[in-house]
Amino acid sequence: MQCDCGKKLLAAGAVFVFKMFAGVTLCGGVFSWVYRLPPTNVWRPMEPSARLFVGMCLASLLFVAGYQLVSQAFAGMRIIQKGLVYGLCIWAAGIVPGMIATYTFMTVNTTVIVYWTLSMLVLVPLQGVIVASILRENNAGCCLHKPNAVQ
Repeated sequence: MQCDCGKKLLAAGAVFVFKMFAGVTLCGGVFSWVYRLPPTNVWRPMEPSARLFVGMCLASLLFVAGYQLVSQAFAGMRIIQKGLVYGLCIWAAGIVPGMIATYTFMTVNTTVIVYWTLSMLVLVPLQGVIVASILRENNAGCCLHKPNAVQ
């Protein structure tokens, strides 16, 4: 069986670039006004840093690894459907509970929480489509997924 590590890294890189572009365009541009809503003392200064870069790289790699682990559940679906379903599952299982916890336990403005929740409803499924489109076949293995003994 052929190793597909290069595709996995390409997928993670594509998701990383997409996140950076979306973050700069939406959070740093179009919707930057939501971060000026009170209370403003909850935000760290957002300067390019190694922590931000490493965090986004790790998140992208985990996103690809997660897709690789569950992709067999999407058998029979088209590539775009696989990506959308995976992204929606991540949104429902990860983003929504996180936003509920943020609303419940933090002093972040409600408008910001709604913005984050809705923007991720669009962005995370698009990230899923990017990964599904690059990986396409999910039965090759070596780094993130062991191939099935019986095919």
